[in-house]
Amino acid sequence: QVQLVESGGGLVQAGDSLRLSCAASGRTFDSYHMGWFRQGPGKEREFVAAISWNGNIRIYTDSVKGRFTISRDNAKNTVYLQMNSLKPEDTAVYYCAAQDKRRILIVTGRSNDYEYWGQGTQVTVSS
Repeated sequence: QVQLVESGGGLVQAGDSLRLSCAASGRTFDSYHMGWFRQGPGKEREFVAAISWNGNIRIYTDSVKGRFTISRDNAKNTVYLQMNSLKPEDTAVYYCAAQDKRRILIVTGRSNDYEYWGQGTQVTVSS
């Protein structure tokens, strides 16, 4: 069982930056690939970024490439999402999620592959 708690959301202006954090409970954090998803108002949840258990593989959705960076610190049981050059269309609730590397060998962006989810943190970008 893994419990995930996101933090770092807020209200910012277009062009600003935010760093989201997701703290995981338990002692097996490095057993999980980690992902970030988001759900904007009136939209379906979508994949944003993911990172393999050891940080060697990172994948992004096209709309955030070059602006967002996912990273992790296994010693701190935490995954981060650095978001730069934010746009109003980035407004959403951001969720982190965990994917067992023993079941999914290569990190994916498919939400159904993720077993554990946080409660989400709101990011609002004003124009």
